[in-house]
Amino acid sequence: MERALVFPAEGERLLGILHEGASGAVQGVLVVVGGPQYRVGSHRQFLLLARHLARQGIPVFRFDYRGMGDSSGAQTDFEDAGQDICQAIDAFLEQAPTVREVVIWGLCDGASAATIYAARDRRVTGLVLLNPWLRTKQGLARAFLRHYYLRRLLSAEFWQGLLRGSIKPAASARSLWQILQRQLPGKLDKRSESNSGISSSGAVRPLPVRVAEAWRTFQGPILLILSGEDLIAAEFTDTVARVPEWEGLLTMERVTRRDLPEANHTFSRKIWRDQVAAWTIEWLEHRGSPPHPGPDRLADR
Repeated sequence: MERALVFPAEGERLLGILHEGASGAVQGVLVVVGGPQYRVGSHRQFLLLARHLARQGIPVFRFDYRGMGDSSGAQTDFEDAGQDICQAIDAFLEQAPTVREVVIWGLCDGASAATIYAARDRRVTGLVLLNPWLRTKQGLARAFLRHYYLRRLLSAEFWQGLLRGSIKPAASARSLWQILQRQLPGKLDKRSESNSGISSSGAVRPLPVRVAEAWRTFQGPILLILSGEDLIAAEFTDTVARVPEWEGLLTMERVTRRDLPEANHTFSRKIWRDQVAAWTIEWLEHRGSPPHPGPDRLADR
C-alpha cells in the first residue's frame, strides 16, 4: 500500500510517499534523491525501487526536497538538505511506528547528502550509496582526460571521424587544452582538493574532504554501488585514490562494494535497476543488526 503525506520543513510543506511494507517491520529505507530531480527519479527509478522493496516487506519513504516536485519553497542544495532529511525521517517513523532503524539510499549528490547527514542522526543505521558526487574542477578534468579523451583516442570511431572531417582537430585541441588548464593546478597544489581544515582565508574545505570525514565518522554499514559507464562514478574512484582523507575508507570491513561495469549513471535499463534492487535487498538482509543506537533521537540536528 502507498500513501501520500505532507510534512513540514523550515516553514515549508514537503510531499512524501510511504510504501508500507510488512506489518511490524523494524527496518525501513529512506530514498534521498540526487538533484535536481524529484521523488520518482529518472526512468521511474526510485518509484520502482520503492515498490520492489515494499513487496519484500521493507517499508520505504521517498520525498521531494524543498522547491522540488510538489514541495513548496526555494530549491535546496544537497549540502543544505540536512533539515529536509531529518524531517522526512520524523514523518517516516511517525507513519511507520514499528520502524526503528533507517537506511538511507541515495544516488549522486543524494548519496553525498546522505553521507554528510548520517553521522548526525542515531536513527540512521546504514547507507546505500550509488555513484556518489565528489565534484571538484580538478577532479572533473582528470576524469575527462582518463575516461573520455583517452577512450576517444583509442577508438576506431574517433579516427574514422577525423578522416571524414566530422571531427575538427583544432576545436578538439582547444577543448583538451582547457581541460588541461583545470587539471594542472590540482597537480601543483593539492590544497585545491584536500586540506586539514578551513583555510587561512576562511574558505570551506573541499567537498571530497567533508564527505570523507562524514564517511569515517558514521559507524554503520555502507553499501557502495558504482556504474562503469558514468563520469561521476569515475571521478569518485579517481578522487578517493588521490585525496589522503579517503585512504582506507573503501576497504573498511563495514563497507561492501558492488560494480556494474556496463551501467550508466541512473541505471536506466531494467536489467541494471533489477540488479541494484537485488543487491540492496541482499545487503539489507545480511548486513546484520548494528548495535542499537539507543533512544531514537538525533545526536545533533
